[in-house]
Amino acid sequence: MDDGVRLVADVYGAAGAPPVILAHGGGQTRHAWGGTARALVEAGWQAIAYDHRGHGESGWSTGGDYSLDRLAEDLRALARSCSAPPVVIGASLGGLSAMVAQGESDEALFRAVVLVDIAPNMNRDGAMAVVRFMGQNVEEGFASLDEAADVIARYTGRPRRHNPAGLAKNLRLGDDGRYRWHWDPRFLDVTDDHTTTPERLMDAARNIRLPMLLVRGRMSDLVTEEVAREFLAAMPHVEFVDVADARHMVAGDRNDAFTGAVVSTLARWGFARESAAQASREVASQEGERPVPRELRR
Repeated sequence: MDDGVRLVADVYGAAGAPPVILAHGGGQTRHAWGGTARALVEAGWQAIAYDHRGHGESGWSTGGDYSLDRLAEDLRALARSCSAPPVVIGASLGGLSAMVAQGESDEALFRAVVLVDIAPNMNRDGAMAVVRFMGQNVEEGFASLDEAADVIARYTGRPRRHNPAGLAKNLRLGDDGRYRWHWDPRFLDVTDDHTTTPERLMDAARNIRLPMLLVRGRMSDLVTEEVAREFLAAMPHVEFVDVADARHMVAGDRNDAFTGAVVSTLARWGFARESAAQASREVASQEGERPVPRELRR
């Protein structure tokens, strides 16, 4: 990025296929998108899943700048690096970043925007519950992957992982032998960033003159039924999918249902025919099932 921070991404699919950027939520990593990325490739897209600054394998901000302005500028830079304007699918923090990136720019950065359980008028109590969960064990960490799996299961309401080894991608092992979240603890300071007001976010959303989709987890305490109704009334062109038996982390709770809804919506918008045609012209460069790591520095 322009301040020297290195972002890391996995790139799935053919080099010439139309791009989709996958922007994860706060405290997550790019690995949250594996199933969705593979489904997008099968539908003829190129999927780019990246780690926000301060998350996963991306660099940490020297000055601890994880403001929404900074994250939005990172997303703009990533979009400009694509072969064509991408569709952006943003979960929670990733969706907020997308709203500000496009809604406060005169540049045609994206092709469409998919918001995953996030809206400008989000339930603030629900948002703070997410922050409180993220703040647990920040300093002391976890003695084992099993302990971390117990904490995550209690929060998400999902069954505990029988084999927690996959959590290693979302945790970092310290010199003291304890596991900690794979993000910079200073990221939590963003909760004091008063630029993320509902008024600012709604103004940004209204300025997006693109196809948009809101995907909500039906049991979400952040995008409640009331929040969704108010947002859709203010933004009548936004399409809506309500995923049953899913909470805020809808892509993880019901990945098949979530991914199917997104892929079918892109197809209905007419994007699938175009993406399949471009992908067929790039068969020789098809990368297969395995993601290709990419480091981004602008």
